[in-house]
Amino acid sequence: MKAVVIGESSGAAMETIMGVYPRHKAVVNKYIAKGEVIGIGPFGDRGNMAIFKNREAAEEFVKEDPFILEGLVKSFVIRDWNDNML
Repeated sequence: MKAVVIGESSGAAMETIMGVYPRHKAVVNKYIAKGEVIGIGPFGDRGNMAIFKNREAAEEFVKEDPFILEGLVKSFVIRDWNDNML
């Protein structure tokens, strides 16, 4: 079963977001390199979503993502996702 992290934006200014982005991208790249990220990115309202191959990877990611640790993501939820219904 896959895991989806859905985050809500804190409403931080784009300048603040872009100041943290290089560190966030480094963490994202680490999980991509390990093959644990299926998809990741922002919504139009600055919220965000990431799909991981498993819950363990999702839980590890949120513990080190600067966007979360520095309050740019106001809140998040990790949801298990069974995409094998087709």
